[in-house]
Amino acid sequence: MHPAKSFAWDDVSAMAAFARDIAFAHLCVAGPDGPIVAHAPLLVAEDGSVLVHLSRGNRILRHLDGATIVASIAAHDFYVSPDWYEAKDSVPTWDYVAVEIEGTARLLDQAELVAQLDGLSAEHEARLAPKPAWTRDKMPEGRFDAMLSGISGFSIDAPTWRGTRKLSQNRAAADRAGVIAALETTRPDLAALVAQERG
Repeated sequence: MHPAKSFAWDDVSAMAAFARDIAFAHLCVAGPDGPIVAHAPLLVAEDGSVLVHLSRGNRILRHLDGATIVASIAAHDFYVSPDWYEAKDSVPTWDYVAVEIEGTARLLDQAELVAQLDGLSAEHEARLAPKPAWTRDKMPEGRFDAMLSGISGFSIDAPTWRGTRKLSQNRAAADRAGVIAALETTRPDLAALVAQERG
């Protein structure tokens, strides 16, 4: 996380909503020969735990159960040109929103894994409305169970959340206005995000 206090984000419910929205993380764990990273969709459960699943062929898998894991999620990132600022003594930078979720990984049993998969697909199928939602009931009998043997699921129970919202809020009002104006021509979604962030 960025060390500057002006970018600190400590609203856990907002970080959880961000994680639900992005729903894809870099999973990092210390292996015997150094760091190991994997990439996986995630589901933030109602109890605050974070659930992931991975292919059983993924090399990180044998190092996860009981290990300290960090799930890192970043989005809304963009290059900031010094030309956008009123101040002329600046250098380029990068703005972004990021969350780290840290805790101990726990292997899910089969029922928990099925619930994680059902929850993940239900959450994302709802985003595709008005398309009728896909469910595993649409699969041929036995196919879901056969495919289930190819993955393992993990939970990060009672995780610690850390966040950064670096959205030019450390800049003077004129500089922020310049960033917003520049983004409005190419990325109005990001311009709105910067405008919402209090300086």
